[in-house]
Amino acid sequence: MSFIPLILVALLIAGFLWHRRRSKQLQRDQLLTTPLTADQRKVVQQLVPLVRQLPEPLWLKLEGRINLFLNQIIFHGQNGLEVTEEMKLSIAAQACLLVVNTTAWYDTLRTVLIYPSAFQTRRSTHDGYVIQEKNLAMLGESWARGPVILSWDHALQGGLDPQDGHNVVIHEFAHQFDSLTGHTNGIPILRKGQTYEGWEKAMLNAFNDHVNKVERGQRTLIDPYGATNHEEFFAEAIVTFFEKPQALLREEQALYAQLSELLALDPANWP
Repeated sequence: MSFIPLILVALLIAGFLWHRRRSKQLQRDQLLTTPLTADQRKVVQQLVPLVRQLPEPLWLKLEGRINLFLNQIIFHGQNGLEVTEEMKLSIAAQACLLVVNTTAWYDTLRTVLIYPSAFQTRRSTHDGYVIQEKNLAMLGESWARGPVILSWDHALQGGLDPQDGHNVVIHEFAHQFDSLTGHTNGIPILRKGQTYEGWEKAMLNAFNDHVNKVERGQRTLIDPYGATNHEEFFAEAIVTFFEKPQALLREEQALYAQLSELLALDPANWP
């Protein structure tokens, strides 16, 4: 093959790749500006009443992100569960709350697995040289680059009760948000102008205070599970940020300020 045809082939391939990227970007832009149907909006507001508090500009953004989420994610029912449109909308709305006002997105996530209720998973525990395998009952799991695994019973209840401080969907998608750095460690990609020094100080102070309260058997605003490690504290703090924002602002003002800056949201002042 001569030199000139090789150049033409390379140009054709480059043109094809550019066209494909351009088409995907146009589709993404269209989805982000497409509102939900009236029926879809009614389902979301019924199953995830927290969204009713969103200021109108954020509600319009949320609808676009829900459409993008539904276009990107494949839902698989497990143990005979039939996935319905209502399930997809409920999970998508809760997941998209975290990124409704940011440029962050779950780029690598393609699959959500839904079990009817709590599911079993095997975990290895290490005690010196001894490794033990245990079956644990789980409400949700999040893996870097996916999938996200959810118990529908708990995903539904978490969406329906926006003030109990428990939400498995927000918790697992907080892990997805955290893992956008390539590591799930409670240190997400911060917003422009947000310093890691300020983030670390607020998070570590709040985490250490939380662990001390849990160890002393005291009441905690953030779920005690957050004392497990930094990444679980981050996930549970996000849940509290959405479900008990006024209380979090009172008890952990620095932590609330960092989460508010990270997500560009201020739920303590939503109507």
